[in-house]
Amino acid sequence: MKKHLFLAAALVLVSSSTWADTAVTYFPAGGRVPTGAGTTPPFSGSVLAGDTLYVSGTTDGGAADARSGAKVVMDNIKAAVEKAGLTMNDLVWVQVFATDLGNYAVFNEVYRTYFTTPNLPARAFIGAGSLLGGAHFEVMGIAVKRAK
Repeated sequence: MKKHLFLAAALVLVSSSTWADTAVTYFPAGGRVPTGAGTTPPFSGSVLAGDTLYVSGTTDGGAADARSGAKVVMDNIKAAVEKAGLTMNDLVWVQVFATDLGNYAVFNEVYRTYFTTPNLPARAFIGAGSLLGGAHFEVMGIAVKRAK
């Protein structure tokens, strides 16, 4: 029993020191800020923790139509990923919220143009009743810096 407790404690210490040693960089939120949300949102636009980039949700701010909305959110994601020194091909997970699931095909047409690899990130496309600022889409993702 003591042996198992010692091993568990050692694993916790190794995990803690690994996390404590991880470089974390915070990038301010960019893109459009929904009306009424103020000028500075209460979150980071993205956070680079070690080799993993977490990109906050970004909306199209109520673009004129779904196609232009998809372009706005994907441009915002691309800007966040590139600001951290990564590329769109480094995305491993993307989550899309849409006010109208009927815009699935339109979103996919735009989405595909942002990648140059056939290995696309894992993704969820979720229906949302409404989004901030009258947006058509909100997109967030996770990217991992690839080893050279």
